[in-house]
Amino acid sequence: MDYIELTLQADADFVEILMAELAELGFESFVETEDGLEAYIQEEIFNDMAVKQMLESYAARTGISYQFKKIVRQNWNAEWEKNFQPIQIGEQIFVRADFHEPRPGFPYEIIITPKMSFGTGHHETTSMVMEHQLNIDHTGKKVLDVGTGTGILAVLASKLQASHISAFDIDEWSVENTIENIRLNNVTNVSVRQGTIEDQPQDVYEIVLANINRNILISQIPAYVKFMAPGAELIVSGFYEKDIADIQTVAESVGLKKLAHLSKNNWAAVVFKYK
Repeated sequence: MDYIELTLQADADFVEILMAELAELGFESFVETEDGLEAYIQEEIFNDMAVKQMLESYAARTGISYQFKKIVRQNWNAEWEKNFQPIQIGEQIFVRADFHEPRPGFPYEIIITPKMSFGTGHHETTSMVMEHQLNIDHTGKKVLDVGTGTGILAVLASKLQASHISAFDIDEWSVENTIENIRLNNVTNVSVRQGTIEDQPQDVYEIVLANINRNILISQIPAYVKFMAPGAELIVSGFYEKDIADIQTVAESVGLKKLAHLSKNNWAAVVFKYK
């Protein structure tokens, strides 16, 4: 089968929601770029008008430009491999797809097949959360991964010797992708389900990870605390540096204290400690 490639330029705040919208229209693979994303769909199910109408509906809220290109079947694997490049995070983490050569010199090598899910390590928010994870002792601790995406943070938590990781996402395709990536990394201590923090089975965790977005974090941080043990740490990202004060205000109102933060290209990731 042949594929259609959509090259989309949009504000970073809208990339994740546009990815979700495109997934609903049948797009099955995504690559984040510096100015937006590239998305792929089988030509036989591509509805040009539906995609254009969806994109135009966001035009009033963000600058959007896009182009379509047909990719013939024999070029598909080469196109995917060309766009999805391995990435090094700090000195310890190497993230690659299964078609890349292994790099055994890194303590933590993670294999990711991103498909339609967010979280490959390429985006600043994901890489900064992973950097924070390296600075937190996971050994023997239970971890809650909120909005797991590709499962990359859960996989790293497992490699950092967490005892168990509970991961969930509201999107079915993210859950399926996480399960696949868990298997690719031979991880056996991650449980995955489809759902939200509202229907998360009650338990207590020493580490909570939430790489989502500003508005959801402001709304849900009080709910996260209900799952945190005394002294537990919360790592949040998915927002800009200018949003730190708002995030911190909500966090402090429920007993969290800011410990550290990282910034990269105006994006931020913050660590809080509970009581």
